[in-house]
Amino acid sequence: MRAVITVIGKDKIGIIAGISNILANCNVNILDISQTTMQDVFTMVMLVDISKLSIQFSELSDQLESKGVEMGLSVRIQHEDIFNSMHRI
Repeated sequence: MRAVITVIGKDKIGIIAGISNILANCNVNILDISQTTMQDVFTMVMLVDISKLSIQFSELSDQLESKGVEMGLSVRIQHEDIFNSMHRI
């Protein structure tokens, strides 16, 4: 099972480390990552494998959102099928 994580906010040191540490601690594998900085705005999209997730999905979502609040970022995670359904034309 896979999920999509989006991160948006003011660029600062440690964003990727902060998010990836949470994922590693929860046994989530990063399959693909795309990130860019447009002037001082940081954007990142990650495709992750959650098939071996060691906690509940809602708990992971809460941890990521809390890290986002701590760092002044918007961090969201969605199951891949829901993400795809929302972005289908």
